[in-house]
Amino acid sequence: MRLLPDLVLLKTTLRIIGGRRYWLLPLVPLVWLIFQAGVGFIDYDIVFEPAAAQGVLIGLPLAVLAIFFGIRIIAGEIDERTLEIAYTVPGGCERVWRAKLLCALGLLIAGELVLAVPVYFFFTSFPPSALYGALQAATFYLVLATSLAALFRSESAGAIATAAVLGFNGLLTGFGNNQIRISPFWNPAAIEDGDPTELFTWTLQNRVGFVMVMAAILALGFMRANRRERMLAGG
Repeated sequence: MRLLPDLVLLKTTLRIIGGRRYWLLPLVPLVWLIFQAGVGFIDYDIVFEPAAAQGVLIGLPLAVLAIFFGIRIIAGEIDERTLEIAYTVPGGCERVWRAKLLCALGLLIAGELVLAVPVYFFFTSFPPSALYGALQAATFYLVLATSLAALFRSESAGAIATAAVLGFNGLLTGFGNNQIRISPFWNPAAIEDGDPTELFTWTLQNRVGFVMVMAAILALGFMRANRRERMLAGG
């Protein structure tokens, strides 16, 4: 009998994050693939290699969607003037925000699956590890957007700041041409003639490292959001 209330809460949380038609949001990144297909139709010289699947074709549009979700986790309640209600929820406000994060992550996974099928069949094949790499980048920007939007107490400011980090990440890595281990988009498949042992070690460092980084960023974001007086007073 407890399952029904939980499902109602889940549906309500999803609607808060993505609106009434939240189920359509995982389909939005397909617009990026349609654009890429159009470019490829115009320029026949463009050929996507398997390494492009993780970053350009799946990771990038998923990260943009993650930023949209992230700014709505905490800052969305500020803009909608419902933040004070969250502080009165039994079990603490973090319980509400964790539920939102889990729902956002679920939508991202759905979006990734929606992207993966056409990418594999119409653009390029890719190893299963590319899906984790793309999801890691999207989750990082989900967490970053959540924390920055809470820091600035604004959805728009959080989106701009996170987009700036995403753009800087792109410039730093040459938009995928220069693989750096401290990038959330780190893709070992993009390194040609690399030593397998070194690539495995670097990949493990990147994956474990970003789990710790995301946990730290989220903890700081929740710490900021838990300062009730400042959040409600606009300090």
